[in-house]
Amino acid sequence: MTDWKDQLSQLVYSTDSGKVDAEPEPEVIPEGDDIVRIQRQTKGRKGKGVTIITGIGAPETELKAIAKKLKQHCGVGGAVKDYTIELQGDQRQAAKQWLEKQQYRVKLAGG
Repeated sequence: MTDWKDQLSQLVYSTDSGKVDAEPEPEVIPEGDDIVRIQRQTKGRKGKGVTIITGIGAPETELKAIAKKLKQHCGVGGAVKDYTIELQGDQRQAAKQWLEKQQYRVKLAGG
């Protein structure tokens, strides 16, 4: 029977094989038609409505900064997911006004 000390000395996993020098892939920003679309959505959210903002062609870090300012302007919470900004509740009019002040072309989409 092997001693427990012998079992501890057996190599299970090692990172000594070297550092992988793979360059990170560049961020792929979805292209749009330069129109920011704002829609309200409740599907899959147990009846809770959110405002979805799409079409801002910017890197994710820039989108997070825009989302932060929008959330402060509207006084709500939200998130950035898959190059879209989600704001809690129906914030279409407030978001439209703020985005138009920032020189974006804005359209209200959906019903």
